[in-house]
Amino acid sequence: MTEPLILLPGLSCDAAAWQPVVRELSGVTCLVAGLPDADRLGWIAQGVLDAAPARFALAGHSMGGRVALEIVRRSPQRVSRLALLDTGYAARAPGGAGEAERRHRLALLALAREQGMAAMGRVWSAPMVHPSRRADAQLMDAIVAMIARSTPERFARQLEALLARPDASDVLAALSCPTLVLCGREDGWAGVAQHRDLAARVAGSLLAVVDDCGHMAPMERPREVAQALRAWLAAPLRSTPAVRAG
Repeated sequence: MTEPLILLPGLSCDAAAWQPVVRELSGVTCLVAGLPDADRLGWIAQGVLDAAPARFALAGHSMGGRVALEIVRRSPQRVSRLALLDTGYAARAPGGAGEAERRHRLALLALAREQGMAAMGRVWSAPMVHPSRRADAQLMDAIVAMIARSTPERFARQLEALLARPDASDVLAALSCPTLVLCGREDGWAGVAQHRDLAARVAGSLLAVVDDCGHMAPMERPREVAQALRAWLAAPLRSTPAVRAG
């Protein structure tokens, strides 16, 4: 593979979310992109595109996966291959389910505003990782420190972008580039069934499920994630553009 690999972090995350994987990907040119500060996924995607090289492989974790889909929607000819980790494609559900998601996210925002990002991060991160790792002080401290580097204002804009997210099923249906779909087996936020559905919507995609792993796969199991990414990066290109012509 000659193109660089752009890595997109998730909600309130930064380059630290991907650094354990980058260390495992020796020989691969990795560029960890910060998510531009905006309250719509499309605007965030455009900001990444504006700073990106002409052509690249793309991997997004969690919210970064949703941004990756919006990047492909806008400039499929620039994306050589796509990896979606611990993420989703659907818009916020209508009715009670969607309202419950909104209340949950806004409760986290209220905590961040009242007690600070670190306090919110400690509450939010615990159910995000595999139960066996919650006593791993090095991992948990790294996650909370990363979240604490963000601000409640930035968090609010990212939450608004997620609540207003578009459905990306049309992007998935048109994909023709090598596509990896990966999640932790114990991801309680975006589970295995959701990723099976996602992978089934992409012709020829590869589904990888990482054992003993929760939502924060790049930080929890970087070696296994890197192995899956290497196999995906070695897959032959099926066509030049990332999506089939409609």
